Amino acid sequence: MSIGEDLADARRRAGLTVTQVSQQTRIRESIIRDIEQGDFTACGGDFYARGHIRSIAGAVGTDPVPLVSEYDADHGPVGPLRAADVFEPSKPIKIRERRSPSMTMIVVVVLLAIIGYASYRLVSSHNKSGHPAAAASTTPQPSVRPTPSSAKASTTPSVAPSDLVIKVAAGPEDCWVLLTRAGNGSQIFMGVVPAGSSRTWTEKEAVNIRLGNPAAIVLTVNGQRQPIKTILPVTLSYSPQGGSSLAAQPGASSTALSG
Repeated sequence: MSIGEDLADARRRAGLTVTQVSQQTRIRESIIRDIEQGDFTACGGDFYARGHIRSIAGAVGTDPVPLVSEYDADHGPVGPLRAADVFEPSKPIKIRERRSPSMTMIVVVVLLAIIGYASYRLVSSHNKSGHPAAAASTTPQPSVRPTPSSAKASTTPSVAPSDLVIKVAAGPEDCWVLLTRAGNGSQIFMGVVPAGSSRTWTEKEAVNIRLGNPAAIVLTVNGQRQPIKTILPVTLSYSPQGGSSLAAQPGASSTALSG
């Protein structure tokens, strides 16, 4: 049987539809159907094809290692990775360019700033001329010393209580990572965290993080290390309120994680 036939057969044995596998892996349904038919051209290159095979295999509960080995035998072994191979797929993705602020908007902002400053000077001069007694008063005012608690608060790192700080540190092996927003499914990051390096993201809403090689990384959320009791690809969910969950995967542990 081919790679696609093995994945399709495992999906049917698991009782899953293509739509359900797509929701778990964040891979488009059309790409999953093409892979099951042995067509990997829509994956965007060998690197992404291998990542899709691992993700789909983890979702349907089959071992991805022999499938990736078979892919390497058909398409050539894994060569040295370049940054362009990881972050630039074979099929270019159109990105909408952000428009720079118009000249009219800049002029309006400058005029508002000038008007505001002029109003401040006018009010300030009026107060000085209208209340000479207040200006001449020499009554000492009690100085307010900052309390230890306020001084300590001023040196607290500027991380909002509602922020969600996620850090992925790769150990001796690379790890493929997909980070999306739980609310609308928009993609924050997709790529590989190379061995010996780390990536950090700060978000203000709940996120889902898909790890292709969870045994090779150390995951921390808001400074707390998260235990991951599985070696298969896994999807984790975190929210700024501190809650976290481990998406149930066929053949993988579903132990709840502490946020």
